[in-house]
Amino acid sequence: MTQEDTHRPAGPFPLTGHIQRMLQRVRAFDRRHPLAWDGLLTTFWVLFAVLDVSTGGWRSVALAPDVPGPLVLTMSVAFSAPLLWRRGHPLAVLLFMAPFSLVNVWTGAVIQAAFLQEIVVFHIALRQPVRTLAWSGAVVLAPLVIGAGRFPDNWDRLLVPHLYAFAFAALVGIVVRTRKDYTEALVDRANRLELERDQQAQLAAAAERTRIAREMHDIIGHNLSVITGLADGGAYAAAKNPERAAQALDAIGTTSRQALAELRRLLGVLRDHPDRADRTPQPTLDDLDDLVEVVRRAGLPVDLHRRGTPPTVPPTPGRQLTVYRVVQEALTNTLKHALTIQSLAAEVTLTYRPTGLEVLITDNGGTPRPTEEPPDGTGQGIRGMRERASLYDGTLEAGRPSTAAGWQVRLRLPLEDSPS
Repeated sequence: MTQEDTHRPAGPFPLTGHIQRMLQRVRAFDRRHPLAWDGLLTTFWVLFAVLDVSTGGWRSVALAPDVPGPLVLTMSVAFSAPLLWRRGHPLAVLLFMAPFSLVNVWTGAVIQAAFLQEIVVFHIALRQPVRTLAWSGAVVLAPLVIGAGRFPDNWDRLLVPHLYAFAFAALVGIVVRTRKDYTEALVDRANRLELERDQQAQLAAAAERTRIAREMHDIIGHNLSVITGLADGGAYAAAKNPERAAQALDAIGTTSRQALAELRRLLGVLRDHPDRADRTPQPTLDDLDDLVEVVRRAGLPVDLHRRGTPPTVPPTPGRQLTVYRVVQEALTNTLKHALTIQSLAAEVTLTYRPTGLEVLITDNGGTPRPTEEPPDGTGQGIRGMRERASLYDGTLEAGRPSTAAGWQVRLRLPLEDSPS
């Protein structure tokens, strides 16, 4: 920044700011009271034209000063009074003035009120197509050309001032129209950007709500299913094996505390300042063994198998979390949809392939609840698993195996982002 910039006022210059504020007030008054503003301006120009006639000022520039006064007054009013309709019907007003313009130059009166036609030209340039502006030029200049033929020695006094006035009025109208269109385009773009911003915010909020709901479903649903399984197993073993029941109660307490800790951590991220939130790493593929062990303690025999060669670069944390949550939800459903968990058995197979990762979770079905319909793969948990898989261009299939009883969930997840 130069020294000159440091001494330059931050806001607009005082005179510029004063002019801008004055123009804004005039525009605001014009928008609120267009008829009153038009009447005020028309009255001003009518009085100006009549005053020019009454004082005889028009004779100082007239080519024929002996033109009758009533005719000059009629022409002055004809040039000024129609200005009241200049905005709504500018071309019609200009056509109305054309005969009086011809009389003005033919008689040699050459009154100054004829220049009021340029106000109408300004409004044509401001609101009408360019073709209409060209026709208005012909309407204004045609009487002048005829008058130049009648007074050939004074053709420059008749044509040149009006040519300059017409060009100035047309140019100012085009400039004002261009600025107005540009301002409207900026306002429209700002409105569209604001609308798009609000839509993006709503989409982001909806996506975040979906993600939070999915996380809470996975955390609470899994832990409650484990607690339910432990409680059922403990109640079954209480009569025959009190020690086993005590172990189940201990496991229920541990699982409940873990669920509360995860729930508090999730709510803390939403409620606390981001810098103070507890950012415990999300589960990865290495945590599958702990997950399987928790499910085993709930009474469900689970076997975990890993096949293939893991890639040199491990999958992204998001993909690892997706695999973990899918396995968690599938095992939770196995616990949730059966009564006698001792008859259940599940198997988790993690297979590494050259281009992707495949996870297969199967169970033998167990003994279904008498009052519950078999799962059809359309519940909230299945839908959440499919949403997780689709985030990374993966696919998820859930249903009954064609060759055996039970239920299976198959997840296929590419190790890298696909071109889509």
